[in-house]
Amino acid sequence: MPARIEPCVAILVDTPPSGPQWAFEVKWGGYRLAVHVEPGRVRVITRGGYDWTRRFTEIAAEARELGHESMILDGEGVVLDEKGRSDFGALQRALGRRPSLHDPREILFFAFDLLYLDGHDLWRKPLRERRRLLEQIVAGRKGVIRLSEEVEGDGDEFYRVACEHGLEGIIAKHREKTYHSGRGDWWQKITCRRRDSFVYVGGCGTGWSNQQSVKLRELLDTIKDDKPPVALRRKGVVFVRPLLVAEVEYRAWTEDEKLRHPSFKGLRDRADDATVFSLDRGQPSGWP
Repeated sequence: MPARIEPCVAILVDTPPSGPQWAFEVKWGGYRLAVHVEPGRVRVITRGGYDWTRRFTEIAAEARELGHESMILDGEGVVLDEKGRSDFGALQRALGRRPSLHDPREILFFAFDLLYLDGHDLWRKPLRERRRLLEQIVAGRKGVIRLSEEVEGDGDEFYRVACEHGLEGIIAKHREKTYHSGRGDWWQKITCRRRDSFVYVGGCGTGWSNQQSVKLRELLDTIKDDKPPVALRRKGVVFVRPLLVAEVEYRAWTEDEKLRHPSFKGLRDRADDATVFSLDRGQPSGWP
């Protein structure tokens, strides 16, 4: 049994692929995990190869009850919100050292692939065969280990519905491909991009060219202010009057109330009748 298998990673594409050879799943947006069930022990390994078994004790304990002496499950660790959507911030809080309203026992493991089973390598088999064996083991379970369901049908329609329900996106997988470590077009991800306007919500490091950066600096230099508009202690910060609003595209909110994967899309003037408001925890001050 291999000590570790480098995970397959989906590439980002703009639109879902089409055709009967493609299967679709929810993009969970949690922590990528591999659960290794071995004679005498269970290990929970992160995408980076770290042993986090002690942080996922409930998942490890239930994996021993799946009825097989050895296996490797590929999947995602998530915490769901009240609407059944993955909440990355809640997952971070459940795993954090600080006291949290979220118990580590809330963390679920959604299995979406089976790479090894009772002495047999499965990564050389097509996805449809790996999924058939996986479903025999975890389908219908209501504990912390569950099956990441496949959706058969039109990828564009599934993507539309996923975004309407506030999900992070979808994953498309080629049914006939074997398991390949690293990135490749046999797994594709299509994310639901969120876009909002903000006065201040942290850093944004992408989305502009060098020429745009120069023009932006010239513009900001005209509205410098000695009085900070927000409580911020950082060396070398130049404050400006909050006269502009930044349009930012992002995927989600992080545990420390920052935007996840933000991309700058432009500036606009602050409207005369616009009001800055504060959103619920996990969604800092911004604009509608």
